[in-house]
Amino acid sequence: MNNFLKGTGIALATPFNKDGSIDYEGVTSLVNFCIDGNVEYLVVLGTTAESATLSKEEKKNLTAHIVKVNNKRLPLVIGVGGNNTSAVVDEIKEINSPDFDAILSVVPMYNKPSQEGIYRHYKAVNDSTPLPIILYNVPSRTATNMTAETTLRLAQLDKIIGIKEAVGDFAQVLQIIKNRPSDFLVISGEDTLALPLVVAGGDGVISVVGQGFPELFSEMIRLGLSGETKKAFDILYKLLPVINYAFEEGNPAGIKNILKVKGVCEDHLRLPLIPVSDGLAKRIKEFVED
Repeated sequence: MNNFLKGTGIALATPFNKDGSIDYEGVTSLVNFCIDGNVEYLVVLGTTAESATLSKEEKKNLTAHIVKVNNKRLPLVIGVGGNNTSAVVDEIKEINSPDFDAILSVVPMYNKPSQEGIYRHYKAVNDSTPLPIILYNVPSRTATNMTAETTLRLAQLDKIIGIKEAVGDFAQVLQIIKNRPSDFLVISGEDTLALPLVVAGGDGVISVVGQGFPELFSEMIRLGLSGETKKAFDILYKLLPVINYAFEEGNPAGIKNILKVKGVCEDHLRLPLIPVSDGLAKRIKEFVED
């Protein structure tokens, strides 16, 4: 049922012009670059998209442009999350459901809800949409970890089909994989750990670095899913330096610089984010050219 979300999904960055406006030509270039690289699906308005700095109108225009460029070539997932449950529900109700295949929704940040509060938040999200829902646990950004027990409890709800897990605690990930319902997806939110998660029985990754190297990264995950681990790890070790570079000075500064070097789009960001340092840019350029 959920096989269309197995493999490599791409957490799309949002290209900007120098004046801070959305670079729609860059968006087109990035979407086509990823599709030509044979990734399995695209994620719109995730953290990597700098969605926290986009206005409501910009989000609307950006998603419409991506839907048009994609032209139903790949499944699309849209990120909708926040720490005000009623506002999240209202935003979800405004989504044009036929354009998207699933929702990615992050654990509420800043409020630091209890596990019961997290459950009730997602229960409200579950009840607000006809679309499948992927949970997103990223404690490094939200300040709250959704436990394996809460994830498995939520997995019983009818619309919740999987989790993007970026907890950093692999034992927690293994607990979810071991005890999940048979059709519940476990997707890596960490590029470095994506292949180990797949080899352990997970279903793929929603990747940042994959948009810089879509063909290589998606092939690595497909090899992992098919049990060809030696070939898959050979690719991971090849990509490991640039994965580290991509996050060394924050996301999406690193991946945007990679995309600039590869000629996909420019690396402008919106404050409070800033471009990578000259030293890191030099190392990225040397890696890509090599």
